[in-house]
Amino acid sequence: MSPDPRTVPIDGPAHLLALVETAGQAALDAPDAESSIRVLAQACIDHLGDREAYLRPGNLRDGERHYFIAGAFMVTPDRQHHMLVGSIGFPPEQERLMVPIDGGHPGHVHATRTKLILENTDEHGAFRQYLKSSRMGSALFAPMIWQGEFHGQLIMAAQARHTMRPEDLAGIVALSKVATGAWMAHGGPGWLKGMCPPANAFYVGKEGLEG
Repeated sequence: MSPDPRTVPIDGPAHLLALVETAGQAALDAPDAESSIRVLAQACIDHLGDREAYLRPGNLRDGERHYFIAGAFMVTPDRQHHMLVGSIGFPPEQERLMVPIDGGHPGHVHATRTKLILENTDEHGAFRQYLKSSRMGSALFAPMIWQGEFHGQLIMAAQARHTMRPEDLAGIVALSKVATGAWMAHGGPGWLKGMCPPANAFYVGKEGLEG
């Protein structure tokens, strides 16, 4: 499977700045809070990650395929869950994936308020599978903090191991700052309060799909 020719991976600081400029403006021009997150999630998928990682031996196992997911895990008003918002690549039935606030690596990012890269999830025993379609092999997490309050995190993952690199972490962190501002500007907290708990909530346990 060849990468989408419309996507261009980040190849330096100037390219990253151009991405933040164009994707950031698109997020601010979006009609609502969730749309603004989805714009930035799409920018992550289009431009972040090693586009050839899946071709290297060992990065995909038998039965696995090359694909990306992205979105944001936003803290619910009762602060009991991370709720999936603005997702790309997730199964439709997991549009409102609900992960316990202290579950897995999203829980770690919430507790530490720090960015995180998992270049190969096989090397992290604490990694939990919340995605229904498959376990992801490489992942990025970037917190969204507004005036000291943790609102959520922009996330991206790939099926192939070693897809995410330090430069991709820098990219999603930059986009997460834009995401935070766009979320607040579009009234994200009010929108979240009005729709929680969602009618189509897909709850998982702390330990994963079966936990």
